[in-house]
Amino acid sequence: MAIKIYIDQGHNPSSPNTGAEGNGYAEQDITYAVGQSLATLLRNNGNFEVRLSRPTPETQLGTSNASSLRARVNGANSWGADYFISIHTNASVSSSASGTEALVYTVPSIAEELGEDILVGLNEATGLRNRGIKVRPGLYVLKNTSMPAVLVELGFISNPYDANLMANNPELFARGIYNGILDFLNL
Repeated sequence: MAIKIYIDQGHNPSSPNTGAEGNGYAEQDITYAVGQSLATLLRNNGNFEVRLSRPTPETQLGTSNASSLRARVNGANSWGADYFISIHTNASVSSSASGTEALVYTVPSIAEELGEDILVGLNEATGLRNRGIKVRPGLYVLKNTSMPAVLVELGFISNPYDANLMANNPELFARGIYNGILDFLNL
């Protein structure tokens, strides 16, 4: 029985619900590329079935922030996903902020364990600092999914080093997340 992973590539290619921008890059472009690379790795494994919130670069979800988030959650819930992984880039007013984070609804939880393994995988693959698990019970995609959900902040788009690494090496980030999933599932 295949393990069903729903990959939510954060944000839309155009308004509403576009993401952060920094250092000449757009969050929605980075998350799209990392999600595609991750989907390829998972599909090539044979243990996984994968769905993407944005199967094409032009895929636009919803007509408002709220309906965009609802479409992502409904896609995962109606498919019966086993795990929900939402991919994002972080941003800060300080260009020195750097590293990866995983956001979960509550701790302790299965999502926290998955998030911890993903963060280790990302640190090993990219060298970016593991900033740890953050509890965010107010986030729509964490609160309304009916399966363990992790929102991964790959790095800071506001940091020149992080931004360049994410934009130019999406497969590194995909590999880190993938390795974390494998560790979590003991595969």
